[in-house]
Amino acid sequence: MDNLINCSRCDSDACYVDEVNQDIKTYFCYGCGFQTNSLMKEDEEFFEQQSQTLPELYKDLFYNDGDKIWMPSAINLPQQGMIFANGPSKEQWGWAAVKAVPITEEEKEKYPIPNKKGQYYEWRMDMSTLKNFEERDYIEALSYIGILPE
Repeated sequence: MDNLINCSRCDSDACYVDEVNQDIKTYFCYGCGFQTNSLMKEDEEFFEQQSQTLPELYKDLFYNDGDKIWMPSAINLPQQGMIFANGPSKEQWGWAAVKAVPITEEEKEKYPIPNKKGQYYEWRMDMSTLKNFEERDYIEALSYIGILPE
C-alpha cells in the first residue's frame, strides 16, 4: 500500500509511505527531504549499520520522532544530478544540488568504470552547477536537477 501522510518531522502533507512488506514501511518526505523506515530505531542492527557509513553532518541531523529515526536523504541520479545535505553544522546547513552533464569523447578517459576494462561512464556531476538551497527548499532542489518541473 502506497500513500501520503503528514510527516512526523516537519508536518508536511507530502510524506510518501511505501509498504515493502507486512513488517517494513519506508517513508520519504518531499517537504523536508528526510527519510526513514521501520528498521531505523535506536538499538536496531540496521540503524547501527547505517550510522557507521554516514557523514557526521547526517548523524548530527538525525531526528527521532519517538518511533523511528529520520535522516536527510541523498539522491544521486547519474543522468540528472545529485542532492545532498551540506553545511558546516546542524545549525547551518541546507541542501546542495549539482546537475549531471554528458561526458564528451575527449574527456571519457578520465572516467573509467572500475573493474570494466575499456568501459567509461557517460555522465558526470558538474560541480560548477552546484546550487545551495535552504533547509525547507528541498522541492526546489529537486526541480533544479530536473526531477520535478520548475
